[in-house]
Amino acid sequence: MLVYRVCRSKYARDLTGEGSRLKGGRWNHKKTPCIYTSASRSLAILEYTVNVNIDEIPRALSIITISIPEESMYQPSLSKLPGNWTDIPTPSATKDFGTSLLVKNEFAVIQLPSVIIPQEFNFILNCLHPFSNQFKVKEVADFVYDTRIKLI
Repeated sequence: MLVYRVCRSKYARDLTGEGSRLKGGRWNHKKTPCIYTSASRSLAILEYTVNVNIDEIPRALSIITISIPEESMYQPSLSKLPGNWTDIPTPSATKDFGTSLLVKNEFAVIQLPSVIIPQEFNFILNCLHPFSNQFKVKEVADFVYDTRIKLI
């Protein structure tokens, strides 16, 4: 299966989850490495857009295509997600939920709905799982961010 992410070009081939380990995210606390990816390039761009200030968008961006294993994927039902998982700012409950799944280390990939478009999915890659060696960067493409997206 292929998933996508937008990031600074210098980190395009980094599959360690170091950025999420340092900063945390919607589904992980700091100190828990993972990689946030999306089911499509367009969703990856939207996710990137809502998580970056316009003044912090670097010139050197890339869209990365990553191949992931499907045999160790978990998709929790909506009823299992914290009731406030769509809240902004991100509630601790979602960080607790995702971090718990990541540290249990049962699954290489966790499929979760996007807050932006709940009918579409993001994929959280567990960098500590034994199958993480199957995460493969298939393509790195330069990406010029169109700032009109942020000006709307």
